[in-house]
Parts: sequence; structure tokens; C-alpha cells
Amino acid sequence: MPKLLTHTLDFFVVGGPFMVLLLLLSLVAGTIIILRGRALREKIVIPPAVGIALEKLSPGDNIDLLQFSIERNPSPISRILTVLISHLNWPKAENLEAIQTRARHEVAYLEKGLVFLEIATGVAPLLGLLGTLSGLVGIFATLGSSGEPALIARGISEALNCTIVGLGVAVPCLIAFNYFQRKVEVMAISMESMAADLLVKCYPYGEQPQVEKQILK
Repeated sequence: MPKLLTHTLDFFVVGGPFMVLLLLLSLVAGTIIILRGRALREKIVIPPAVGIALEKLSPGDNIDLLQFSIERNPSPISRILTVLISHLNWPKAENLEAIQTRARHEVAYLEKGLVFLEIATGVAPLLGLLGTLSGLVGIFATLGSSGEPALIARGISEALNCTIVGLGVAVPCLIAFNYFQRKVEVMAISMESMAADLLVKCYPYGEQPQVEKQILK
């Protein structure tokens, strides 16, 4: 085990300063992947209790039960539906615009940090390539003083460490970015569907809402 640890440390040490940048990049990317993985769980974004309360609601019904469920389960969909409910004294078209504005903010919040993963996907291989080229320049600079093939081969092997790490960082970032982006798209569609469902139930006959009066207070 100590021997393996020593080899691992040597692998990163010979990479030079570009290896340090790659390790920092991997640390930040790993943190973002963990945080986004926790934040983008469906039960956090769209709590089942809110969905059940919405399904039970019929056009023209009192929406106190739905409001209670929304208050007990703060989430992106809850904030979108809260905007809809708080503007029920508005015409349907104006309320729809308010919902869409809030929904864009919520989707932007869900995508928080994903741009860094996208950047890391492109930057990590380039840093690895720069590290490799820097190492090769050093090797060929000393080629005249030390022309032993074994030493040259070892130097080239060590220089390629940066490329390996760069690709090793880029691949998980690419997978995570595409996975989270697709997940956000799917949940955005679900939230849009739920908001549209509530809008239809609150405005079943046109531009004016048909709900219990006490909710407008």
C-alpha cells in the first residue's frame, strides 16, 4: 500500500504546475457534481405532496389545501404555483406572463453551476495538453546532454501524465453536465405542465378566475 501511494504521488508530482491546476479543477468540479446531484433530486424540486394536492383539485374548488401543501413544501414548483395563486386577481394572460417569468428564474437556479462543468469539459484536456507539451519541451532541451533512450522514454511517459489527468477530469464533467442538463429539462417540462394544469383549473371559463373568494384576500 505505501508503495502504491508513493507511485501515485510521483505520478502527480512529475506533472508540474499544470497538474496542480488540473487537481484544483477536478476538486471544484467534483464539489459541483455532488451539490447539484443533491439539489436536483426530483422530490426536492417537485415534492410529491404538491403534485397530489394539485391532482385532487377540481376547477372552481377552494385551493386552501393546495396552498397548505405549497407552504409545507418549499421548492421551485411551490414558488411558481405561489406566483400563480397570488395573482389570481389578474387576467389569465397577465398571470401566465408572471408564471413564465418566475419559471425562468427557477430553471436558471436549477442550472446553477452547470456552466462550470461545461467549461471544465473543454479546459481540462487543454490544460493536460499544455502540461504534456511543457514537459516535452524540457525533455528535448536536455536531449543533447542526456541522449540515453531509456531516460528519454521515461521523460516522455511522465510528460503524458498531464494529458491522462486532463482527459480523466473532462470525461466525468461531460457526463455530469449532460445528465444534469437533461434532468433540468425534464423537470422544467413537468413544472410547466403542473402550472398549466392549475391555470386551467383556476380559469376554466376564460380570462377571469373561478375560485373561492377568500383566496384573493
